[in-house]
Amino acid sequence: MKLRYNFRVYPSASQREQLARAFGCARAVWNDALRLSRDAYDKGLPRPSTTELSRQVITQAKRTPQRAWLSEVSAVVLQQSLRDLDMAYGNFFASKSGTRKGPSVGPPKMKKKTARQAIRFTANARWSITKSGTLRLPKVGEIKLRWSRKLPSEPSSVTIIKDPAGRYFASFVVEVAAEPLPELNTEETDTGIDLGLSSYAVLRGRKITSPKFFRRQERKLKRAQRKVSRRKKGSNNRRKALRTVAKIHARIADQRRDFIEQETTRIVRESQAVSAEDLNVKGMATRHGRLGKSVQDQSLGRFVRTLEAKCERYGRTFLKVDRWFPSTQLRSNPRCGCLTGPKGRKALHVRVWTCTECGTRHDRDENAEANLRAAGRKRVAETRHEAERQNACGEHVRPRKPRQRSKKQEPTRSHTAARGGAGGNHPHL
Repeated sequence: MKLRYNFRVYPSASQREQLARAFGCARAVWNDALRLSRDAYDKGLPRPSTTELSRQVITQAKRTPQRAWLSEVSAVVLQQSLRDLDMAYGNFFASKSGTRKGPSVGPPKMKKKTARQAIRFTANARWSITKSGTLRLPKVGEIKLRWSRKLPSEPSSVTIIKDPAGRYFASFVVEVAAEPLPELNTEETDTGIDLGLSSYAVLRGRKITSPKFFRRQERKLKRAQRKVSRRKKGSNNRRKALRTVAKIHARIADQRRDFIEQETTRIVRESQAVSAEDLNVKGMATRHGRLGKSVQDQSLGRFVRTLEAKCERYGRTFLKVDRWFPSTQLRSNPRCGCLTGPKGRKALHVRVWTCTECGTRHDRDENAEANLRAAGRKRVAETRHEAERQNACGEHVRPRKPRQRSKKQEPTRSHTAARGGAGGNHPHL
């Protein structure tokens, strides 16, 4: 399993200038290669290979006065830009053919100088981590790095990222092995997770309060954006105001990420099996109108993906329940099982409802969690039963010994005659 470990780096002024030059060179190589690929498509020719693009936009371009500055950065950075372009085309073709999962992906586009930029160094670039703890990059030098934890293994590549807030990060790709936690009693520790807005998540026996990080910073963000609109375009004051807005957004993102990491780690430690609903977050944000901002603030999709990855790493069972499963309307008591819960968009304000069949009073979120947990148990039982059935109906585990066949006696003349063979008295002859 491959994971990314991100650390904050603090380049000096000259190193920031060199990194900016590397960002620009990688962007120029991407755009030149994309332009050649589009020209070949317009002429009806096959798309040039990565080797051919490297020869034209890197090797030959360095010899021209217009692209001579490509020699000022590491060649590995430029090669990785071409690999990213090839991967972008591969994702586009896979999306067109239907072999790629997830939403459809369009063709690659020209890159512009944006607030977020990144370059990647592989082992061929001969980058290293010094004994003093600094990060040594080719043609950049040793960059101060703030270590918050140790790397579990030797990293295969490092990506230098500059975010819109002006911060620099080093992202290491490392290979880690699965670390199964001690197994817990499934009947006592399995849980369903009902995600929502009023409560971030409802689990078995406890609720996670919605943090609402964006809503807390919304007034401060509005004031900062108002200052941006009053500054003249292209001025230094407008650039500073934009940096202030980016810092507020970065703080919100960091708080949300830290919250999700802590809560998912706690759930994995306390639960042996987790059942979560397969939500359509984009559809929820569009369908609920004024609540769309709150849906995006929750970041429910990131929460589910992080939880699934941690369950896989630490040996926990993770189950996704179909999004059309009526977890809210279904009565959690198996003796009743009727669909009398609140239905429709207008029923979102109904947090407590009473079953019309048995008269039991239910909490909306707790009832949904119990139904999701029961659906997860049912899926586990069906999977186990199917595996046992396959074992019962499959091939024998041990091959049977060949049966000893007795030697048959040769048929005598009387036996042949009795069967109507040659020499016998057949009644119809």
